[in-house]
Amino acid sequence: MDASRPTGFELVRRFAEEIEHARIPPEVRHFASLLLLDTLGVAAAARELEAARISRDFAASSFAAGAGAPSARMIFDGRKVSPAGAVFAAAAQIDNLDGHDGYNPTKGHIGVVTIPALLTFAQVAPGGPEAIDAAGAITTLVLGYEIGARAGIALHATVSDYHTSGAWNALAVAAIGARLLKLLPDKLREALGIAEYHGPRSQMMRVIDTPTMLHDGSAWGALAGATAVYLADQGFTGAPAVTVEAPEVDHIWRDLGAHWVVHRHYIKPYPICRWTHALIDSALQLRRDHGLTGADIAAVELTSFHEATRLYREVPTTSPVAQYSICYPVAAALVRGRIGVAEIEGPGLADPEAARLVAATTVHESAEYNARFPADRWGEVTLVLRDGRRLSSGPRNARGGPENPIGEDEIIAKYRDYAGTALGAVHAQAIEDAVRRLAEPKAPFAPLIELACRA
Repeated sequence: MDASRPTGFELVRRFAEEIEHARIPPEVRHFASLLLLDTLGVAAAARELEAARISRDFAASSFAAGAGAPSARMIFDGRKVSPAGAVFAAAAQIDNLDGHDGYNPTKGHIGVVTIPALLTFAQVAPGGPEAIDAAGAITTLVLGYEIGARAGIALHATVSDYHTSGAWNALAVAAIGARLLKLLPDKLREALGIAEYHGPRSQMMRVIDTPTMLHDGSAWGALAGATAVYLADQGFTGAPAVTVEAPEVDHIWRDLGAHWVVHRHYIKPYPICRWTHALIDSALQLRRDHGLTGADIAAVELTSFHEATRLYREVPTTSPVAQYSICYPVAAALVRGRIGVAEIEGPGLADPEAARLVAATTVHESAEYNARFPADRWGEVTLVLRDGRRLSSGPRNARGGPENPIGEDEIIAKYRDYAGTALGAVHAQAIEDAVRRLAEPKAPFAPLIELACRA
């Protein structure tokens, strides 16, 4: 590498110092606010899931703030814990309802940690949350997404194993925390190095083969990133972050601040692993076009890429398993005409007609769809009806990303469905209004934090 060219960290440092609200394209700022709204809806809907309750209670008992130490309220809970505990609990909560945003090239998720980091570190920033306006909040959020995206791509480019998002989104948390706590550049460098080293190198396909509450590792990635900020601030060393400073990833950081990726993220229509979304859409389209009910269907044939075929194939008995299933969400969609939060938890998992279709489903792998992953997530569905007809959806790509976008109206409708059901219409609308006000650069950010941390 040319010694005269800035290193990856130098590019990150410049970006962190020079990024300003006015320099971020309007479409990027606007989409960042949609990502924020969508993630808050997922966090609200996930509040009563078992994994979320366990994580918040664990944070309250094990990550409490010491005497005189900074503390922050947990999202949709209100109890005060250490900032690292608050980020951990929120990320665990969001991660365990798989309806949050992602970025195809990373094969993973960033908003699951950036929104918790923003809401938490803003509470303990110098001057408190009242010192942060809308422009500062959106700028910081964009910073986290842009750094997290490149960290994910860099990790996938330099290791052979498929790691969870927590392995790399820890760097996004560290970047957000360092900015809001006003760490000096040398401490930012140490924080990124600590976050990367401590980030969980958890194996993604392991939790696909055996789904549990571990999900995508983002809870521990968030914890690693948040603790890295405080360790670095106290003089703990950890630099360099290989995914930032290694010569072989230099090209990944070259366009930081010039090519924006925030608005290239996808927003999910369904709270299920996105690997199945093309199949769900295909099944719903066939159901609508032919006026079908579950009772009309004798068998289901699913074709997708290898990673999707590894998802759970039996009838799930818990929400984490349902979210990492391939046969069940398609079956539930065919029976109920939708797949939402109610279909993947509690009584929603006990539908005998959906169970019948799961047992009548076969799964096939396509070399063509394998070649298109991870840039796209393709699949197709064939239904065998009781009258002997075969109906095929043809190839379909998952919706929600720039390659196959969904409209803003659908994004907002999803938020209202999730948050309204979980929080009540008044609380949900107040959050939506507060997010909309972030379009005004001088609008305060503190009211949104208050609403998001209300139990």
